Amino acid sequence: MRMWRIDGATPRPMSPAALPTENELHQFLRKDPSLLGIPLLVIGSEVPTPYGKRLDLLAVDGDGNLHVLELKRDKTPREVVAQVLDYGSWVSMLSRDDVIDIAEKYLSQPFESAFEEVFGSAPPDELNSELQLTVVASALDASSERIVTYLRSFGVPINAVFFTYIEDDDRRYLARSWLATSVDAPAAAKVKSTSKRAPWNGVDWYVSFGGDRSWEDARRFGFVSAGGGKFYTQTIRAVPEGARIWVYIPQTGYVGVGRTTGPAARFADARVTVDGAAVPLAAQSLRGSYDHADAADDDDDEWVVPVSWIRTVPVSEAYREKGLFANQNSACKLRQEFTLDRLADRFGIHDDQ
Repeated sequence: MRMWRIDGATPRPMSPAALPTENELHQFLRKDPSLLGIPLLVIGSEVPTPYGKRLDLLAVDGDGNLHVLELKRDKTPREVVAQVLDYGSWVSMLSRDDVIDIAEKYLSQPFESAFEEVFGSAPPDELNSELQLTVVASALDASSERIVTYLRSFGVPINAVFFTYIEDDDRRYLARSWLATSVDAPAAAKVKSTSKRAPWNGVDWYVSFGGDRSWEDARRFGFVSAGGGKFYTQTIRAVPEGARIWVYIPQTGYVGVGRTTGPAARFADARVTVDGAAVPLAAQSLRGSYDHADAADDDDDEWVVPVSWIRTVPVSEAYREKGLFANQNSACKLRQEFTLDRLADRFGIHDDQ
């Protein structure tokens, strides 16, 4: 059994309290699915299905596997188990695009960004290769236990978890117990030790180019830039010379690919090539805004990376497709094969480039 202090202090001797309502459990898990003891990102709540019913919670783990979480509520044991199996049969058929579509209707940001915030990496190319079904209850009756245990004996990826309150004076704690654990049954909910995501190829980088910057400036003078705070400068400055960068304009799409020809430099010191000569970027006629006059230090300034473009397109021809990698960082390693394959096809890039 695991316990969490709901109002956040050190536990003292406690006594059992009333069971949490299953509506409360729904809200707890929607806001913090880590209460299950499994790192998860909730990507849907009350998800409509083609059968006129709504799945309580749909989540994804760091390996891209989906988790169906169904609250027992006032259903009989047979009803709740039949319901979670029915939802599982539907979820198991969802494609990558289906999963991302569900997620982006629920999340307040792109699926790729939300996934990376929770798990520290881009989503794997393969989503939904394995499925976990979980019955969530405030208490579990003997009949439900027998049904779940029986199904697990045949390899059905189903488990059940129940929560209780424990009170200490005016403090409440939430205690969790799984019907089966990884110790006593092979199908128990678990976190895999290996990831399906592809290793980075050592070459490709994602660069976000937005704000008051002009993509026409970047195309004409051969550069990308970011700045105005440590969050943005630390990643753009990490892009090395010789990297292949894929440029994305937020909320618009991918607009270019090129090779960096030098390290990042502050805007005032940045030089670009015009008619074969290296000239100061700040001295050129620019449409965008890059000068941070009030920059107190390096972190607050604009940083410019020179680029030799392989291919670019105007903003009106930006390429955007469901499932393509997008991230709030100004730059990061691009390792997702799905995105790299799509971009290579779109921009006509071959391995020798």
